[in-house]
Amino acid sequence: MNLYPLEAKLLDSIIFRQNQQQVVPSNQAIASWANNLLNLLFPERGSSSNYTVEILKGVFFELKEELQLILKSTKACNKNHYKEIADTFFERLPEIYRKLNTDLSALVDGDPAAQSEFEIIRCYPGFFATAMYRFAHELYLLEVPYIPRIITEYAHTITGIDIHPAAKIGEYLYIDHGTGLVIGETTEIGHHVKLYQGVTLGALSVDKSKGNTKRHPTIGNYVIIYSGATILGGLTVIGDYSLIGGNVWLTVSVPENSTVYHQAEIKIK
Repeated sequence: MNLYPLEAKLLDSIIFRQNQQQVVPSNQAIASWANNLLNLLFPERGSSSNYTVEILKGVFFELKEELQLILKSTKACNKNHYKEIADTFFERLPEIYRKLNTDLSALVDGDPAAQSEFEIIRCYPGFFATAMYRFAHELYLLEVPYIPRIITEYAHTITGIDIHPAAKIGEYLYIDHGTGLVIGETTEIGHHVKLYQGVTLGALSVDKSKGNTKRHPTIGNYVIIYSGATILGGLTVIGDYSLIGGNVWLTVSVPENSTVYHQAEIKIK
C-alpha cells in the first residue's frame, strides 16, 4: 500500500512513541481494580447482599493478587518488590477504610439533603472521588509510579473532581456537589474541612522549575470553602475555623476564625 509522505511520517511517529512508552496495564484495568476494591469495602454499591466471611476472604485475596499482577506488569516498578508493595497496601487497607468512614460521617452529618449512608455511598460523587484519592494516595506513598494518577484521573472523569494523589488530606473530608473542584499536588488539608463545587486549591506559578517546591495552599481544620473560591500559593495558609466565601480569589494567608468574602454589587431594576 502506497502512503503519502505525511501519512508515512505519522506512522513513523506512532511507531517511535510505541517503542518509547513505559509498559503499564490499561487505564480500564486499573480503574476496574480500584472500583472493585471500593465495592468490597462498601457492599452497598453492589446488588448482592449474600456475602459471607469466606466469600469476602476470597474477594480480598483476588484483589490483592490482581494488584500484584498490575504492579508486576508495570515495568517502571521494581519487579522484586511488587508483592511486598501489594501486601503493604492491603495491610493498610483497614486504616484507609476507617478514614473513608469518617468522610462518610462528614457527609451524613453535614449535608441536609443526605438521607442515609446508603444514598451517599451509591450517589455522591464527592465520596467516590475521595475514596479513589485515598486508594491512590496510599499507593503514591509506596512510590508506585503512574497508577495513583490513573486512579484519580478515573475519578476525575467520572465526577469532575480533580484530586492529585500526592495531596495530603485529613479525616472527615466533606465534598458536596464537587464538580470542577481542583486540589493540587502539594495541597495540605486538615480535618473536618468542607469543600464545594468549583473550588480551586492551586499554584500561583506554573513554572516547571518549581515542580519540587510547595506550590499549593495549606488549609487548616474545620475550614469551609464555598463554591467558586480560588486559593493559590504554597505560602498561603488558611487558619482553623475560617470561612471562605464563594468566588473569593485569595493569595495571602488568613488567621484562625477568619471570614473572607467577595462583595459584588447587585442591582435589580
